[in-house]
Order: sequence, then C-alpha cells, then structure tokens
Amino acid sequence: MVLLTDRELLILQAIVQIYTSDGQPVGSKALVSQLPMHVSSATIRNEMATLEEIGLLKKTHSSSGRIPSIQGYRYYVDHLLKPDKVQSSDLRQIRSSFNHQFQEIDDIVAESADMLSKLTSYTAFTVKPELKDAKLEGFRLVPLGNHRVMAILVTDNGDVQNRTFKVPSNVDPEALEAVIRIINDELVGLTLSEVFKRLATDIPNQIGKYIETPEGFLDVFEDVLKKSATERFFVGGQLNLLDFSKQHDLGAIRSLYSLMNHSTDLASVLGSPDQNIKVQIGNEITNNLLKNYSLITATYDVDQHGKGVIAVLGPTSMPYSKMIGLVGAFRTELARRLIDYYHDIDDS
Repeated sequence: MVLLTDRELLILQAIVQIYTSDGQPVGSKALVSQLPMHVSSATIRNEMATLEEIGLLKKTHSSSGRIPSIQGYRYYVDHLLKPDKVQSSDLRQIRSSFNHQFQEIDDIVAESADMLSKLTSYTAFTVKPELKDAKLEGFRLVPLGNHRVMAILVTDNGDVQNRTFKVPSNVDPEALEAVIRIINDELVGLTLSEVFKRLATDIPNQIGKYIETPEGFLDVFEDVLKKSATERFFVGGQLNLLDFSKQHDLGAIRSLYSLMNHSTDLASVLGSPDQNIKVQIGNEITNNLLKNYSLITATYDVDQHGKGVIAVLGPTSMPYSKMIGLVGAFRTELARRLIDYYHDIDDS
C-alpha cells in the first residue's frame, strides 16, 4: 500500500470530491480554500506532482489541473471515503415508493430497480432473493377452453408462476386431476431442489399410470418450476447509460445493452457480494465491456427468505460517498419492505 503524508491525503481527498462534484480538473488555486490548513499554491502544486508520479492523479490535456486516476479512486474508496448521510427527502421518496400495494415479489424488486436508478441517475440492477430454500406450496390447472389449460405453481414465499399449454385431445380430464393430486400429495412441502430430484426419479412412473406419455406434461411442470427457482434480474435506467457513458462507439453501446438483458452474463458481473458494500472500479469489473465504469454492489437480507443483490453502474467519476450512502439506505428499506410482504403472506 502507498503511504501518503497527511497533507497528501487531504489533497487527494479534496481533488476526488471536487472532481466528482463538478467534473472539472482541479488546480492548486482551487485547493487553497478547500484544505483545512494554510498551504501555498506552490506547495500544493509540488504535492500534486508527487501524487501524479505515484499514479494517483493524472493531468488532462486541456488544463493544468489534475483529475483522479483509477488508482486514485481506488485509494480514496479504500482509505478516505466516508458515506454521506442520506438526505431526508431521498429517504422519504424511497419509503413513499415502497408504500404501494404490490401483488408479487417481482413487482417490488422490479420497482426498486427503477427507483434506485432515479435516485442515482445511473443504471441500477436488483436481483430477487435466492429461492433455493423455497418450498412448493401448491399446483393446479385451470381450463381455458379448446384443450388449453393454465398451469399455476405457488411457492411458500409468495411466488406465483404460470404457463399456458395445450393438452392432447385424447387425455382424459379425470386423468389430469389424478396427476395434479399426485403432485400435490407427493411434492407439496418439499424444497424446489427436492422437487427436481423427485421429478428425475419416481414421479414419472406414478404419473405414467394415468397418462401414456408423462414426459410432455412433466416438461411443462418443470418449466414452470425452473422459472420459479431461477434468479430474476431487473434493470432500471438503461437509458441513463447514454448520459454518463463516455463511449461513443455504437457497437460497444449495443453490447452493453445486450449484457444487461442476459441474466447469465449479468450474474457473473454482479457476483455474490458479502454483507459489505463492494465497489469495483474500471478493470476490476469482470466484464471487459465495463472497464470504463464503476459498479457498486450490495446484498440485502430478507431473513429466512434469502438474500438478494442491488447494484449501481455509473462512471468512474461518480460521487462515491453519496452513492454508497444511498445504496446502504436503499438496501435497508428494500429488505424491510420485503419482510413486511412476507409477514403479510404468513398472516393471511
């Protein structure tokens, strides 16, 4: 780790804060009034030159002022940053948005992505809490006419999934009812991973007593089950990317948008952060498409219902203190809203 003097620390901190606030290179004259001690412009210039030599600052072509380098931002985040206290107006806005009546978990998590993007003016991601411990609560078929039915699957955490499919005309409705009874008698109360195991072992034989080709029906059931078990990602403020991106290559922009719409790729980028808020800057982000950006990620904990992830993607020059403060407050409010939702389900 680079060891800086107290004065160098103050100068680096001031330059990061000024530049992330107004986006203008910072000169020695601007720092004279910002530092808590009296230092001449000449001394500040010498200190800035030292910080540039060790790679924490860099000079722009258009000005004699300095801006932070990627290493400078990293040093600031690791050693100097103190999260800003969230403004009461932002906190009121968050709580007001979560006061709406939501029908499903997905609605809350999707709304949170839009809300976080509006608060930060960047692109936000929210990931639904993991569902690996969720249990199957019920399964039913609803006739729609013309041999079409809707399969509805409910888990104990309030998640509801459905899919419409066509039943062969030679399938006896009473046989279908028997199949539904088997699923509800044998599988309800099991975790989704346990249900998948049963589908690969004894359940096909039991259903085969009533349907000649149980594979087709089980494929539909398994598809609905997989949809319920799969992590779901929501993206808010995709268009904000055009405001803060310095990328002028349309092909690169298209690739970024493609990344945001592929959950597998997005999952590898967001990873599984621990309880701490994680800041990745530039090349620290696993995907090369994001080398000119910064990503702030954090988990939110919904008690026994698992953990989800929230994230903010913005420029490397984002105001880190403000963003980390917002992300910290936001995940607390999102977790509180989801816990309330689950309590309502348990009490109903």
